[in-house]
Amino acid sequence: MMVRNRLFFKLIAKSLHRHKNLAKVRALFLTLDDKMQQDYLDFELPIAELEAKIDALRNVTHKDEKLDLDDEIARLQKKSTELTQKIFSHLDAWQVSKLARHPNRPYTLDYIKEIFTDFQELAGDRAFANDKAIVGGLARLDGEPVMVIGHQKGRCTKDKIARNFGMPAPEGYRKALRLMQLAERFNLPIFTFIDTPGAYPGVGAEERGQAEAIARNLREMSTLKVPVICTVIGEGGSGGALAIGVGDTVNMLQYSTYSVISPEGCASILWKSADKASTAAEALGITAPRLLELELIDNIVPEPLGGAHRDHKQMAENLKICLVKELAELRQFDTNTLQERRYQRLMNYGYC
Repeated sequence: MMVRNRLFFKLIAKSLHRHKNLAKVRALFLTLDDKMQQDYLDFELPIAELEAKIDALRNVTHKDEKLDLDDEIARLQKKSTELTQKIFSHLDAWQVSKLARHPNRPYTLDYIKEIFTDFQELAGDRAFANDKAIVGGLARLDGEPVMVIGHQKGRCTKDKIARNFGMPAPEGYRKALRLMQLAERFNLPIFTFIDTPGAYPGVGAEERGQAEAIARNLREMSTLKVPVICTVIGEGGSGGALAIGVGDTVNMLQYSTYSVISPEGCASILWKSADKASTAAEALGITAPRLLELELIDNIVPEPLGGAHRDHKQMAENLKICLVKELAELRQFDTNTLQERRYQRLMNYGYC
């Protein structure tokens, strides 16, 4: 239950009583309850309470221009910003994992819309089917033709089912490889966006060669003759992420994760209980700062205050700056140098 600020409601009630609009007091409670029903994570609840109060005040002043609550709104906005900064400066790995899965977080198609132009989706693996958990196609980045590929989760229930919750089957990875080889043929740089809990583990997927499809992608991506820039935008789950994650540069958004297994999966194996997920998350080292420290990724792209889901446009702007810069740097290398750098990068992974 949310703790309500009695002085706050007393102030509003007095103001509304002067204008004989007592019904609006009840509306404030409803606004707060609605706010709590939105997608705020457990550690964000104090922020949700303040944001609900701000929304309630704005609704009241919008309906009754005689009320002057600007000072109170400004005070609460400042308090909300400070509280958000405080909470997000001390997030643990498990909290970051929750942010990486936030349902309002921008997905691949959102970034394509904001960063690229003239996107033309290409479908199918030319062997079995079109897997909607992987999207890709031709586009332009600041006028330059490129190939864009990424995992795609759904927003509504129908879309989530159609896209299999972002878990690709073999045909999805074969589609991705087909598009990469097409890009290589026409000398187009490749951008991949990683956001999956993992490859689909169903019987049908295994029968159609899930492991083979992932392994083939790893091999072929390592020898592509064009620049490949990979970015983890949400969850980077195991081989399902790696299958489009072999590149010249690997970025992670500030609150994304990259791991061989989910914290819940790890906890279930080691402790026979998903309740130990927070402990597993810390032990796995799934966060961007930890992976940068281990030199497994190259860059961390900063997210807007409160996470990428708070401001899709700002997040896309931050990412575009990074992608444009990295592509310009990779353009300086010839094909042989690109391939050699990528090979050395892979050989340097892990400990001897």
